[in-house]
Amino acid sequence: MDFAGKKYKMISSENFDDYMKALGVGLVTRKMGNAVTPTVEVSEKDGTYTLKTSSTFKNSEISFKLGEEFEEETVDGRKVKSVVTKDGNKLIHVQKGEKETTIIREFNGDEMKAILKVDDVVCTRVYKSE
Repeated sequence: MDFAGKKYKMISSENFDDYMKALGVGLVTRKMGNAVTPTVEVSEKDGTYTLKTSSTFKNSEISFKLGEEFEEETVDGRKVKSVVTKDGNKLIHVQKGEKETTIIREFNGDEMKAILKVDDVVCTRVYKSE
């Protein structure tokens, strides 16, 4: 797990507003979400992973074991049931709620690429390790 123990700062975001719109996120929250450049910190201890996302707008943290369902409240306030699995250098995070979303976090060296999908909308966010 060469990505655990690293912090990643977002350097680019494509189609995030459309992704949030597809989820039903309101205008004010979308504006705030588009204005921030979050940092994601990934850690792992005894098989439990933690993803901490921090920004000037809002902070969130999820902890999970691979393949085990857990309840999550998303940054935009949705309550979902989530499962995260690992496939090579990817963490695949499926959120089931009113709408099903998938977040694929792909780790390559000092970069993390997050591909967020809901309905037919795809958002790509690229992060570099700090």
